[in-house]
Parts: sequence; C-alpha cells; structure tokens
Amino acid sequence: MILRMSNQPENNANLLVRSLSAVWHPCSQMKHYENFPLLPIARGSGVWLYDYDKKRYLDAVSSWWVNLFGHCDPRISAAITDQLGKLEHVMLAGFTHEPVVQLSERLRELAPKGLGHCFYASDGASATEIALKMSAHYWRNSGKPEKMQFISLENSYHGETLGALSVTDVALFRDAYGALIRQQSAVPSPDWRKAAAGESAEVYALRCADALEQHLQRHHAQLAAFIIEPLVQGAAGMAMYHPVYLLRARQLCDEYGVHLIADEIAVGMGRTGTMFACEQAPATLSPDPSPASGRGEHDSAGEGIKKNGITPDFLCLSKGITGGYLPLSVVMTRDEIYQAFYGDEMTSGFLHSHSYTGNPLACRAALATLDIFAQDNVLAMNRNKAAYMNEIATPLREHRSVRNWRNTGMIWAFEVETSQHDFARRCFALALGNELLLRPIGNTIYFMPPYIISELEMDLLVSRTLRIVNQLS
Repeated sequence: MILRMSNQPENNANLLVRSLSAVWHPCSQMKHYENFPLLPIARGSGVWLYDYDKKRYLDAVSSWWVNLFGHCDPRISAAITDQLGKLEHVMLAGFTHEPVVQLSERLRELAPKGLGHCFYASDGASATEIALKMSAHYWRNSGKPEKMQFISLENSYHGETLGALSVTDVALFRDAYGALIRQQSAVPSPDWRKAAAGESAEVYALRCADALEQHLQRHHAQLAAFIIEPLVQGAAGMAMYHPVYLLRARQLCDEYGVHLIADEIAVGMGRTGTMFACEQAPATLSPDPSPASGRGEHDSAGEGIKKNGITPDFLCLSKGITGGYLPLSVVMTRDEIYQAFYGDEMTSGFLHSHSYTGNPLACRAALATLDIFAQDNVLAMNRNKAAYMNEIATPLREHRSVRNWRNTGMIWAFEVETSQHDFARRCFALALGNELLLRPIGNTIYFMPPYIISELEMDLLVSRTLRIVNQLS
C-alpha cells in the first residue's frame, strides 16, 4: 500500500506510482506504461499544461478535443463558482431548473433551423445511444417497427458503448466486443484521400453519395437512420471530405424515409469554422463539378461555395460544449420526432435516462462557453488564426515526407511517410521533449488546438513539429 503524508510535496514520480496502482486508464494497455510512463499533470493555464517538475506542454489536441478556450478560463470558472452557491444538481425527471432551460433555448437559436428539442446526457457515446434509440423508437411509434437497422460511414467512430460500437467502423474498438453488438452496415467514406488520381474531392464525394443511394434503394424499408460525422471523421485519421456529401445525404435520406443523424460531438462548437459543421453544406449541387484533382492542402471544407446548410433529424453535441470543464452531451431533434413520443401511454415515451442529465453546473459551463463565442467573435477570430497557421506551416506542408496536408476550420492533419516502427508512440515521446502534446493516429499527425492559441504559440507548434518530422522521416 502506497501512502503519502499530507505535508509531503507531490512530484511526477510519486503521482505516477500512485496512479498505476489505483487507476485503470482508458484506451490503454496498462503494461505499456512500464516502459512508456504516464505524464502527471499538476495544473493548466491557457494552451499550456504543467507537470509537477514544472515542465510545460502545449496542448495541441485540446485534451481530446474538448478545451476550446484552453485551461482554467476565468469566465467559465466564474460561472461554475456562481452556480455552486445556488444549485449543484437536481434530477431532471419531474424537475427543471434555469440553466438547463436557458441552455436549451440558446442552442435552439444557434442550431440548424427546426432543431427545437434537447435531450441531455453526460458524454458523446451516450448521445449516440440516445439518437439511435430515439430514431428506432420513433419508427415503432409511427407504425414501422421493422425500421431498426442503421448505417454509418466506412472508418466511422461514434463511441465505445455497445450501441455506439454497432455504428463504429474502427476494428480496434469494434472487434474486441463484436460478439456483444448488433453489427450494422457501412457505406464508402467520402474521405478525399481515397479519391482516384485526377478526381476532385467534390466528384469523389458525389461518387460515394451514389453508393449511399444504392444502399438506401435496397435496404430503406429496414433502415432507421444514417449516422455521419460531418466534414471530418476524427478516429479515421482526421479524414476530411467535401461538404456536397452532406447535401446529398440529406436529400437521399428524405427521399428514402431514413433519419439523418449528425454526430458533431467532435466537430461542432466552431471546430470546422462554423458553429456546426452541417452549416457548410452547399445550397445546391454544382451543375458540372470539376474533375480536376485539387485535393491537396485545405480545400476539403469547400471554400468559396455558396453555403445553405442542412438540418439533420438528430444533432449530437458534446466535448467542447462546456469548454472542456464538465461532462455534458445533448441530442437535438425536430418537433415532428418529439411529437411521435407525446401521448398518454408511458410505453410511447422515450425511455432513457442518466442520473446527471442536464446537470446545472455543466449547463452553466456551457452557457459561459456560448457567451465567449458571442463576446469574442470567436468564429471570425478563428478564421484569421487558421489563415495564419496555413501561412506559417508552408515548410511543414512542403516537407519531403509529409503527405495529404489538409485543414478544415481549426483542424489540421497530415501523414508522415516513414519507416519508423511504432510511429505514433515515438512521435508522442519526441513531442513531449519539445514541449508539445501531440497524439498521432497511426502515422497521422493532427492539430486541434484551443481557440485561444496565439501567433507565437502557433509558431512554436509548427517549428517544433517540423523538427519532430525531420527526426522521424
């Protein structure tokens, strides 16, 4: 048994030993920590994390994509502190409170038109579960109980609970529990890295939409919903695609009577350049999309096209919604779906709950996050920062070993051509030695920094990453 006296100062070594003896860490093979130790973090400030030895690390991945405004933002902290003196929690079954009502009203104003009802949970996987269950239950309430199947994109990721795994197409997560889940189908991903030589991102996206249409033609009678990560598939290595796919997916789901679920858990809250990625769908299809390649660099967000946006049947949000402070997720849906559950019988109601649904502290954090978006004109600020990052990243983008440089909003990614064994782990270790927190996916390095990152910090991020790529290639 490991004891630590209260007056003994903490340090990296002590906390590491204590953590390994008591904490089972996520997405980890615990034995690996014998040779590749955990990194104890003492505090955070802005884009920086600090360990107990006072070393610092630029959090280039926003701590799994959640800390939109960095660590210890004073405005979010103040909102939570204020709420602590009023109401820390009350169950939402049979009760309500001001923060959850206010947050729901604010989200309704911001979300794609028609999404007026909010159902809350605590994490992204739970939001996926809610959307899947709500879709299937809607069809049962509507007299079509046979519509119980789902489809997703190839290489999709929607969470690691059993329902979410059924629409996740990442073998590492899915296959370990395959016997426990109801396997669903996947359709080709519009990820422009998969386009043929000379084929533009737009043409390839439309070709993938044709494959979606063929699947819907054959199976729509049994399909409840199609779930997608709009514009960027995170666990697929930040796979980016042309927004025309969103328009075609909405049109095809309407045509064949299938719900469209937009999983914006990672890409919502301004990450792709608009508050919600669904806003970037074009108003109409191009009459004659160019076949020319143009796949490189950062065209996958469809810059220059006239945007109209789409309204999904379900919109899933989490991660950055509280600025990275507290667990919260929400599923927004249309009134037509809400009304299908409205009646006298309990069995027709939506039978799902979480103990901390709509927690007041988390809602206040989310409201403070939305206030920052409005007060600081964050989306416009991010456009300027993205332009600066793309300009200074030229040496990295043009590096002999860098492939498929891409950018959507405040997300950047590229592959490194290398013969290095265990590239992701070596890159992570080298990054820590260069004051960076990077978390590669395979041989894909990506940046998803907090929105408050400064030009000097972007300079450091790019220059140090270039140094790491030189060492690994």
